[in-house]
Amino acid sequence: MKVTIHKLFDYLLSTTSEVPECVLGFSLSQSPRLAAFLPDLDPDLRLDWNGVSFQGLPALRDRVIAQAGLDGLCSAEDVLITAGAAEANYLCFRQLLEPGCEMISETPGWPQAAVMARAVGAVLKLVQRREDNGWRLDLDALAAQVTPKTRLIFLSNPNNPTGQLLTKAELIRLARIADTVGAWLIIDEVYAGLEWQGRRAPSIAGIYGRGITTGSVSKALGLQGLRTGWMICRDKGMIMDAVILRENASEIMNILGEHIAEIALRPDRLGPALAEARAEGAANLALLDGFIADQPRLSWVRPQAGLIGLARLDGEAAEPFARRLLSAPYRTFLLPGTAYDAPAHIRLGVGGGAAVNLREGLERLAACLAS
Repeated sequence: MKVTIHKLFDYLLSTTSEVPECVLGFSLSQSPRLAAFLPDLDPDLRLDWNGVSFQGLPALRDRVIAQAGLDGLCSAEDVLITAGAAEANYLCFRQLLEPGCEMISETPGWPQAAVMARAVGAVLKLVQRREDNGWRLDLDALAAQVTPKTRLIFLSNPNNPTGQLLTKAELIRLARIADTVGAWLIIDEVYAGLEWQGRRAPSIAGIYGRGITTGSVSKALGLQGLRTGWMICRDKGMIMDAVILRENASEIMNILGEHIAEIALRPDRLGPALAEARAEGAANLALLDGFIADQPRLSWVRPQAGLIGLARLDGEAAEPFARRLLSAPYRTFLLPGTAYDAPAHIRLGVGGGAAVNLREGLERLAACLAS
């Protein structure tokens, strides 16, 4: 299997030698410090695996079910703890994709799915999210792509990178579309919990028997460094095959990641952490809205959820502009839309807290646009 690097990672690799002074479009909430969790950690904790279950700490899996609103629909036995949502997606792709089968995904969207489909030799069908339609997913267009060879549909909700939301009614329709050919339906929920308009959508694992919900503590809670995520699926065979496949990759979950994630997902911590992330994100989103409105070369469809969105850049290709912004005198980092097959756009966002110097970064962006 030959894996071709996707543009997002390629751009990150090519710019690692730069030391930006500001970051625009940071994709996760401000990261907490280890000290915030030390009072709840047992100093006698053995730094081995959890010693209880290859699926992850039962208490953590219970928290995962609760935060997804799946109590009564799914149980801890339907959860596998993984090294982030990326590994959860990977375990699904490796099980489900094979040469000649068809996978449907979205663009703009999280590029991992396309990379894996092409590497395996699956037929990749992309449904275009159109900016002039508010980046909404066209379910009629998606349904038209489905054939008896369709093995898998992969989407993100909230959409990464546009921040647009699928509603409960749309998710139910997606399940019905998938079910017409017995296809699996994966919904990546890494930005769930950071909704700016409306409530969190229900998880597909509770709607559809072949629905798989993936997620992590990385984005909304800022705990990317834990590398702790999950997959939720009511199909016991899917979960066990993922356990066996993971045994030949990351093997078992890291014990500190499991314990800290379990603490972070406790209701008395999760609620305040999400409220703080939403408050900070909403304030920064208002700042970003005002900035874009004042810039004649920029426009965007405001994200409904999550920490990032795509802004259209007039008069210049996005990647050369991003590299110019990263160089002196601006020293400001952002991702060009080429990372998401959107070369006329740049990724802007509201995460990262004070460390990203958002206001200063916007001033430098304005200067670069004016030049």
